[in-house]
Amino acid sequence: MNIVAKLGRRIYDRPFLLLFFATLSWAGNWVLGRAIRNDIPPIAFAYWRWTVAFLLVLGFALPHLRRDWPAIRANWAVLTVLSVLGIATFNTMAYIGLRHTDAINGMIYQSSAPLMIALIGFLAFRDRLTAIQALGILISLAGVLTVIARGEPQRLLGLELSLGDAWILGGFACYSAYSVLLRKRPPLHWLSFLTVTFALGIVALTPVYLWDVARGGTFELTVSNAAAIGYVALFASVMAYICFNRGVELIGANRAGPFFHLVPLQGTVLAILLLGEELRLFHVIGFVLIIAGVALATRAVARSPSERHPREGGDPGRQDHASRYGPGFPRE
Repeated sequence: MNIVAKLGRRIYDRPFLLLFFATLSWAGNWVLGRAIRNDIPPIAFAYWRWTVAFLLVLGFALPHLRRDWPAIRANWAVLTVLSVLGIATFNTMAYIGLRHTDAINGMIYQSSAPLMIALIGFLAFRDRLTAIQALGILISLAGVLTVIARGEPQRLLGLELSLGDAWILGGFACYSAYSVLLRKRPPLHWLSFLTVTFALGIVALTPVYLWDVARGGTFELTVSNAAAIGYVALFASVMAYICFNRGVELIGANRAGPFFHLVPLQGTVLAILLLGEELRLFHVIGFVLIIAGVALATRAVARSPSERHPREGGDPGRQDHASRYGPGFPRE
């Protein structure tokens, strides 16, 4: 048991591994969201995704919720904003968008997230985006476009902003704001944070879901539909959010943002493995560009004092809180 605990602790301190797993889980979510678009209404899919995820973590979180309740009550406004942006809004808008636009458009807009994170971080907190980080973002964006365009740039010229595109872009704007605002997260154990944000997200979605049901937004609970909800609840929700939040905590939103470029690449790989699509030269070129851009953008370049870990000269008073509240406390 000690070996398992030590292994888990080592993995939990590896931001790039955590972020890679998070994006892989989200790649599966995009593939699945597109596959079941005609079987489960998007609002219902989002609602039951978070409801099942909440039930999965509640039992484990109860002791931490009791201890953290004063901090939860004192920071309810911040937690509500994070829940609405990162839980209720983003995924619902993405699922709605996938009903009205094709996968090519959705994957291109996925790559706008790092740019949105950098812009929102600058506007809200005056975060610095170094020249190396900007170059890395552009290189990885070029790799994504290479994969999406299948090596034919003229494919990109025919894209038009449809209603679905607008939904997806709006969703990414919300999630980018969530990523930047994670630094305002109160000092809660990570299980408390997940459970509370899941619960508040469900509360925000409930009236919308009931309205949709009244309009006929129901679905048949088949084995495949239940499996789809189970996947997005466990992997794309619980595990991915744990990994992503920890990754942002360790290296900051600007350096974690370029990992969003991995989602369309991983989605392409999943399509090859699961759907039998052929591996082509443009896949290889795109993969190399994306990995190179992510590696460049996440280099340990100089960061502002607000982004530094306590032992690197940031706020020294936070170390005691981190020890008390565990690895879920943000050190940004």
